[in-house]
Amino acid sequence: MASIGFRDSSVVIIETSRTVIRGGLGLHELLRAPSFEIQARVGLRAQHASIEGNYGPKLTVGGSGEAGPSTSNSRAASAIPQSQHLKVTDYLVGPQLDDALAAGQDIIVSWPFAEGQIKDFMQAEALWKYVLFTGLQLRRVQNESPVLLSLFPGLPRDTYERTGQIFFERFNVAAFSILDRPMAQLYSAGTLSGIVVDIGETLTDITPIYDGLPLSGARTIARIGTRDCERFLAHLLRNNTSVIATLAELAIPPAEQPTALRALARQVWQAGLVRVPVQGVIVREVEDEGVTDIAAVLVAGKEKAVIENGMKRRATAKASAAEQARAKEIEALDLATVEFRGKEVTVGKERHRFCEPLFDLSLLSLGDGSVDQYASPEVDGLPMTLHDAAGHAVRLADVDQRQYIWHGLMVTGDIAAHVKGIAPALQTHLSTFILTNADQHNEVQPRQVRILKVPEYFAEYREKGDGLAAFLGSSIVAKVTFHDGKNFISKADYAERGPKAVLEMSASLF
Repeated sequence: MASIGFRDSSVVIIETSRTVIRGGLGLHELLRAPSFEIQARVGLRAQHASIEGNYGPKLTVGGSGEAGPSTSNSRAASAIPQSQHLKVTDYLVGPQLDDALAAGQDIIVSWPFAEGQIKDFMQAEALWKYVLFTGLQLRRVQNESPVLLSLFPGLPRDTYERTGQIFFERFNVAAFSILDRPMAQLYSAGTLSGIVVDIGETLTDITPIYDGLPLSGARTIARIGTRDCERFLAHLLRNNTSVIATLAELAIPPAEQPTALRALARQVWQAGLVRVPVQGVIVREVEDEGVTDIAAVLVAGKEKAVIENGMKRRATAKASAAEQARAKEIEALDLATVEFRGKEVTVGKERHRFCEPLFDLSLLSLGDGSVDQYASPEVDGLPMTLHDAAGHAVRLADVDQRQYIWHGLMVTGDIAAHVKGIAPALQTHLSTFILTNADQHNEVQPRQVRILKVPEYFAEYREKGDGLAAFLGSSIVAKVTFHDGKNFISKADYAERGPKAVLEMSASLF
């Protein structure tokens, strides 16, 4: 057992999801957001793959490289086969891959984590290596950093062992520990029981957690995600005259318009222009016009932003009556303008319908006509909405655990960092699973669903919603983990006990 501790400044956090990897070096008094992020994909030049012969279906992406994990080829996560002739350095990662795709080079793209498993360890190694030694600029020879890696849950034992082997033998880390992502996400809200709804690109992972333990038998995967929402919004944007005019100005051929509309839809929600209506009403954030908390501003490092905001308000107050009237008109129409491929595009209220497919499967049939249409979301072979899938997951828990699980609804994923109102909307749809009649009250039936959020006192996470919950929770756990030898495996432990020590000494894997 390790008896050493590590400086907070040396600790590395790596959050690995199905489609994104985030990293950060150092734990500070005020926990910081990740300093590095890449898509969890690798590329291989066609000539490297051709050396190994014909490997069947491949996901080849050129041009903008906007394609994500495919569902049209049996959801193949790894289009590139494992081979003894390939090396880690053969793979393109990060900006190098982005540049190759943008240049239209013949690249085979693979997403090794897309299925919630590690389908190719060489590809995984290429990604983690890039994060450690390029993104965070560590040195392998003098690597004195312990690493906490958050991964999707439910992996086989040998996967954890081989992952630990990579970090010790290939990356030379000083210490290592693994944390399940749903646990990290729940810890970010400061609770031990709840249900984590992690909305991804094409899949949504739903994990009930009771008293600090994930209920693996109740974990549910709904085959629905932000890609379905993008397709639906792209369908709605076809009726927007401003959008159609822009497509005409850009001379986009009809065959390429579905892809362009999806790209615009993605740009709209990632710009934070979507707010999900709750019972038909769009909840808006009220701009703070009150007294500024100077201490909080200084701690968060937001002095410049506050000054600029004050100057903007004064300038607005001096605007002409005509300009103010125009501003009120735009506010009433709920219009928003985005720059798309060098042109300004105005979108209206239709953008707030972005998340409707998550709650209404009938809208999935309104696709954009592209070839790779997604199948209906399925849980245990049955089509399910997001709220039905969440209810299904909780029903798999013991009866006496359910009310504690419903007391903590955590909605996360990249979409939660940009789109406001998803959690309240899901809470409303979950009302059918809650006991509303006071006369029928008992000790096991839940009476309410309580929404969990990242606390406001985490300054760097205040404006990012709950999309970074996994990284924040991992940082919180790392603060404790690497000061207690029971919770991590050191180099000495690994040398003595081998890869199996990863399972025995990572707290969340007991």
